[in-house]
Amino acid sequence: MSDWPALPLEQWWDTQRTLHRWTQIAGKIRLALTPTINHWWNVPLYVTARGLTTAEIPYGDRCFDMEFDFVAHVLRIRTSDGAQRDLPLEPRSVADMYREIFSVLRSLRIECAIWPMPVEIAEDPIPLDRDEQHRAYDREAVERFWRILALTHAVFTKFRARFIGKCSPVHFFWGSFDLAVTRFSGRPAPAREGADSITREAYSHEVSSVGFWPGDSRLNLPAFYAMPPPNRRVSVPLRSPRARPTITRSSAATIFTTTKSALPPTPKRCSSISARAPMKPPPMPAAGIAPRWREGVDHA
Repeated sequence: MSDWPALPLEQWWDTQRTLHRWTQIAGKIRLALTPTINHWWNVPLYVTARGLTTAEIPYGDRCFDMEFDFVAHVLRIRTSDGAQRDLPLEPRSVADMYREIFSVLRSLRIECAIWPMPVEIAEDPIPLDRDEQHRAYDREAVERFWRILALTHAVFTKFRARFIGKCSPVHFFWGSFDLAVTRFSGRPAPAREGADSITREAYSHEVSSVGFWPGDSRLNLPAFYAMPPPNRRVSVPLRSPRARPTITRSSAATIFTTTKSALPPTPKRCSSISARAPMKPPPMPAAGIAPRWREGVDHA
């Protein structure tokens, strides 16, 4: 997998909005049934050889997982006692997918309740169990999206391997619909006045991240994002002539956008840029990072 496919947002916008909401159903089920882990690490999905998975979800003396298989185009639900159900990924409404997922879970003797409101959605926040509007599914576009995720995951994994301090897995946030990896300095972050409990836990310690985001109505281009530690100017050579840096509303944040999905920085270059996604609500304020950054544990 070495060819990076194009993923213009306008060519799969309807499909992306549907898929985004489908992943939120699976992600919310994982959130409801798993123990809370620091920084909400029990919440994201993970890239697999075929798509995105919840990983193992405990349920009594059993466990199960849910995988969006973008090769066979099914949502596969498997249990530890050998049961398996495949739900087709095809043009169908979010509400229809919601109903079938919970029907299948009940048939597998798994009971779960989730809050049906989608989160971090820029437009049309229709409850998932009543959303008959979003129903597009373009197989070819989804395959290109997954291919980019898989290639990006490989780069981010190498980037993560260079750091011996605390670091997140490479994970996919179904709320903001982006793939990210986060490093920690080892120091607590200053408290954010007025922050809710979710934000306080997510940003309880100094963090920096890099990530890939396919875009939405706020930025109609796929983008790799990064933010350097504060009080430092970073020059990052770009490997793609199509990529261009764009300064966002956060003066410390840079998004690398392109009309064709560009290669992210190599692991060596990537090591000098790290950020929380500036477009991921809520954005991390500059006050959330101390003026110095501990680099002794970075092997890049």
